[in-house]
Amino acid sequence: MFIDIPGELEAALIDLPLPTWELDGSFLAASTMERYRTELAATPRFEEIAETLRHALIDEGGGYAVLRLGNLAKALGAGDRFRRLATGFAAEVAVPFSPFPRWLLWKDIGVKVDKDPGKSSGIGYNAFHMDLVNATLPPDYTTLLCVRPDPLGGGLSILSDAHAAVGRLSEASRALLTESAYHYGTFFDLHEVGEEYKPFPILDDSDLGEGFVRFTAKMLERSELGQAHAEAARELAEELVRGQVSFMLQAGDYLLVNQRRFLHGRQALHSGQETVPVCDRRLLLQLFLRARAGDGSAE
Repeated sequence: MFIDIPGELEAALIDLPLPTWELDGSFLAASTMERYRTELAATPRFEEIAETLRHALIDEGGGYAVLRLGNLAKALGAGDRFRRLATGFAAEVAVPFSPFPRWLLWKDIGVKVDKDPGKSSGIGYNAFHMDLVNATLPPDYTTLLCVRPDPLGGGLSILSDAHAAVGRLSEASRALLTESAYHYGTFFDLHEVGEEYKPFPILDDSDLGEGFVRFTAKMLERSELGQAHAEAARELAEELVRGQVSFMLQAGDYLLVNQRRFLHGRQALHSGQETVPVCDRRLLLQLFLRARAGDGSAE
């Protein structure tokens, strides 16, 4: 779902200097969230947009949304004021936090031509995955704020309904995916995401539509899997591609993804990235969210 911001709300937000945020450990402090909510709720039609955003992410059949904040980005730039507004919107859904001590809330995802092409900062196809797949308590939401799209026109975002894809598999394949036979990646210097989960099941719950679908297509090439488990995971990868939606994030677009519903990825950037100055290459900012206790999106 794409959510446009009404003109009267845009005008009010441009003139709204939210205070610098404070953290409580890795999480956005409750006092900051309360202050942001008070300030934002006083602007025209903010409650309407916040409610639309929550429904798009949590209601049955939903799972992702794109807030069109491009006019705000043009007016404010991509600095602190704009990021505070985006943080305020995110806090209407869940609690912003950073699992990485190196980054305070927002993490830069730029483009590095010498990086593994399949990584988030690489230039190649970034296959379907959930973030922090090998954590016992992964983020409930992952969000990406587009500062600059690929100036050469590549890098479409891709999303797929993970549970719908699982529902198209055979019972035998689903049974294999519930077994703790999968592993991927490393695990170190992370906060508030539990412990390393290795090996893990792709399906947290045998009931369709419940729990995380702990999947990353990269484990098909980079993990040693038995033939049956690998084939089941490969079938899932094919169904994810079959059901995918794709779109180009523009400057100021804010993508929020419910990781209990949808998996995400990115098409390859356009060839010729080495000719683009670093300061002009695609740039996203990533922020993770933890569902509040009692939220319908959390277990």
